[in-house]
Amino acid sequence: MRDNTLMKVEIRERAFDPWTEVAHYQASLTSFGATAVFVGTMRDINESSKVDRMMIEHYPGMTEIHLNNICKRAGARWNIIDALVIHRVGELYPNDTIVLVAVWSAHRKDAYEANRFIMEDLKSSAPFWKKETLDGGERWVGKNTPGY
Repeated sequence: MRDNTLMKVEIRERAFDPWTEVAHYQASLTSFGATAVFVGTMRDINESSKVDRMMIEHYPGMTEIHLNNICKRAGARWNIIDALVIHRVGELYPNDTIVLVAVWSAHRKDAYEANRFIMEDLKSSAPFWKKETLDGGERWVGKNTPGY
């Protein structure tokens, strides 16, 4: 991966348009052949229950370090040019964008595999906590859906 100072990891409390973010970030890049993009949105159903909204919390500072380390590990494993990770925190509603992971490389295989690695590690070990609001109350999400 190129100089990690150009890699971007960001936690946001406000809504964002993932496609605008990808286009804007990509405009600063040169010489890439592939872009792999994953966009995660909030579902209105989880574990057979209707979900009205969700609160996502994180550990400021630690979360950003963890996400940067995921990207660095991906860069050490695959030949990627750059990566962009944006994750929402705070109150979200169904269809709100939660996460964007974009990876640029010379070839699609590296972009695909690095993108999936970043997303799966993020979902399984990054310090985020989710509380769902249902018709009958609230509950903490204890586990994520399997990605593999």
